[in-house]
Amino acid sequence: MAPLDMKPNELESYWLPFTPNRSFKKRPRLFSGAKDMHYFTPDGRKVMDASSGLFCVNAGHGRDTITKAIQEAAGRLDFAPPFMYATPQVFELSSKLAMLAPGDLDYALFANSGSEAVDTALKVALAYHRARGEGARVRFIGRERGYHGVGFGGISVGGMVNNRKMFGNMLYGVDHLPTTYNKAKQAFTIGEPEWGLETLDELTRLIGLHDASTIACVIVEPVQGSTGCIPPPKGYMQKLREITEKHGILLILDEVITGFGRMGYAFAAERYGIVPDMITFAKGVTNGAVPMSGVMVRKGIYETHMQGAEHLPELFHGYTYSGHPLAAAAGVATLNLYQEEGIFERARKMEKTFCEAMMSLKGLPNVADIRPIGMLCGIDLDPIPGKGGVRGYNAIETAYHDEDVYVRITGDTFIVSPPLIATESDISFIRDKLATIIKKVA
Repeated sequence: MAPLDMKPNELESYWLPFTPNRSFKKRPRLFSGAKDMHYFTPDGRKVMDASSGLFCVNAGHGRDTITKAIQEAAGRLDFAPPFMYATPQVFELSSKLAMLAPGDLDYALFANSGSEAVDTALKVALAYHRARGEGARVRFIGRERGYHGVGFGGISVGGMVNNRKMFGNMLYGVDHLPTTYNKAKQAFTIGEPEWGLETLDELTRLIGLHDASTIACVIVEPVQGSTGCIPPPKGYMQKLREITEKHGILLILDEVITGFGRMGYAFAAERYGIVPDMITFAKGVTNGAVPMSGVMVRKGIYETHMQGAEHLPELFHGYTYSGHPLAAAAGVATLNLYQEEGIFERARKMEKTFCEAMMSLKGLPNVADIRPIGMLCGIDLDPIPGKGGVRGYNAIETAYHDEDVYVRITGDTFIVSPPLIATESDISFIRDKLATIIKKVA
């Protein structure tokens, strides 16, 4: 045991997630404050946030109404048990979400992270089919390059190799649709590409192989985000909904990234004119201020579960912090703010400006592809031969230490997703900084 007067190594004890810890601790990148479009470093520098934290701070940092709501909630009620009891504000939040969600997605189950939301949705799918007397429907179908969090359910249906390869067999009975991305046919497309609808032929093949009576659900991101922003081909989401509905297969849209304005609507499902059976959400629901996630469920799924003895839970599932009072308060304040400031509509109007600004980076050194849609964009850089990810990591270092901009980078790909309050001037600043960084790491 260390003596009480021993000063600890302040960087050593924290094992950072999705981070090369040894490199980070040699030259750390720290944020100590934030407001509106910017982070602040401990030494007082102002850093432009070009990725909304992790796709979550849609209304900008440090919004006073959200802060005040959290403070008031903390002073009023620190915690209440979510099993057998509830708080008024969680019902208010559920009602607001039901009004935002398309169709009859009228019921909310709450969790704390996107990963938990995905596992919740998969469990609801299994329980739903069992309650209907179709307990043989146990197979899940995800998609290559999909990201659905880091729980065993999420990495099983996900399709990003680095998130899967270390963790053994995962869940059994999981298939994957092919990625819709084909660089040769889609490179440098703004919005939904023309090619790719034919990749859904694989779903028809899987239904023929396994029979629909064994398939519980298909889960996809409307726009694949963490893999580097891959928009769906034209007509893809509509055809996917048509096939799943025809065969009684539940369709789950993972809108952890695309929800709450990123695609110009409350949910991307609205952009594509479909009503899925469930929507997973997180991130933007509280503007990133308090951890919260959940699943919006269609009325028929909820009602199917409402059977059996009335004194027993209909679904044996939940978390200690489901619908936490502080998170519920933050969620209500955030949704009110989105409405009052017309954040979703604003994002829709800014899409053209943003997409054209990002596409203007075409032709810079090593830029292999640019994929803008909504207020989200992936920019691929060609890797250094034999050193995949090195150019991207050099870009992280350059952005933070030299150019005063934060942008999410995975591998050798920039993922740009600024707060939805970004002005044309902010977007131009981000574009110019990206151009400088790309040239510096060439």
